[in-house]
Parts: sequence; structure tokens; C-alpha cells
Amino acid sequence: MRVTVLFFHPFPRRSIVNRALSRAATEVPGVVFRDLYELYPDFSIDVAAEQEALLHTDVVVFQHPFYWYSCPALMKEWLDAVLEIGWAYGEGGDKLQGKQWIQAITSGGPQEAYARTGHNEFTVPELLRPYERTARLCGMKPLEPFLVQGTHRLTQDQIGVSATRYRALLEGLRDGNCPPVYTTAG
Repeated sequence: MRVTVLFFHPFPRRSIVNRALSRAATEVPGVVFRDLYELYPDFSIDVAAEQEALLHTDVVVFQHPFYWYSCPALMKEWLDAVLEIGWAYGEGGDKLQGKQWIQAITSGGPQEAYARTGHNEFTVPELLRPYERTARLCGMKPLEPFLVQGTHRLTQDQIGVSATRYRALLEGLRDGNCPPVYTTAG
């Protein structure tokens, strides 16, 4: 399968974990890695080019930090601009039908913070519900997210393990071995 990683991080040099994940992604043969902040530092997104890139992939990986329970600003701008009615959804909007959507997310907060009894009071699946709905609206299959949590406290060895897990995920996606379809129902 054709896999494209869309990397959204406004300050990648500050993120040791995202640098390690990005390096792992670029080392996987057959995976296309696109740094959107590098491509569009002025937020002037080439919608036609982005849509064309999506036509030539089977799996879209959105790699980003979890900012304020959401995504970085350029990712939101990208979603708003690229996933147009009549192209991605709505009448005639069938270009993404059957493609897979997965998010590779890093968070400073540890796993236990993202629980009903944790500091954030919501689970990651609950907080990702708008993305799941967006994927489904576009006819895409949202897959379970890849999470690296507690990034501020990870050792170099733990970061290396996370990068190895990410590389294995991308290889699996490329080879057609996908994680389960994501659901927050219930």
C-alpha cells in the first residue's frame, strides 16, 4: 500500500521525539514523508498539489503533537482548505473513499493524564472524535492512533523504542497490515 506521512510541527527542532519519529519515517522504503510547515511556512497551501498527493496514496498518516487537545494550526488550515466539499465529501466528493486515516500523536502529558480520572478528564479517543468524524465524512477508514505520551520524561532509550515502533507501524501499513479501525462509539 502507498503510505504518506503528513508531518505538522511548527517547531520540529525543539521536539526530540518528533525528530526521532520523522527520521524513522523517512527511513522506511516506499513511505512518502512531507513536512508541511517546511512546505508552507506562510500557510499558503497549494490545495491542488495537496489533493493530487492524496490521490496517490492509500494511507494518510497525520503526524503531529497534541496541542491544546487538538492539532497545530497549519494542520487545521490544511484540513479546512484541502478537504473541500465536492472533492473530499458531499455531492461528487468521493476522492478519498476507502483510504485509511491514522494519527501519530505525541503528547507531553503521560498516558494516565488522559483518563476520566486523570488530569485531562477525557481519554485520547474522546478527544480525537472530531478527527474520526472528519475521516468518516470523507469516506475514509480511521485507524487506531499511534501515541507517544509523556514525551518530556522519556529517556533516549524510550525515544528509540518509540521510533522503532513507529517504523514498524509504517512498514506494516505499507505491507497492508493495519491496526484496527478506530471507533469511539459507546
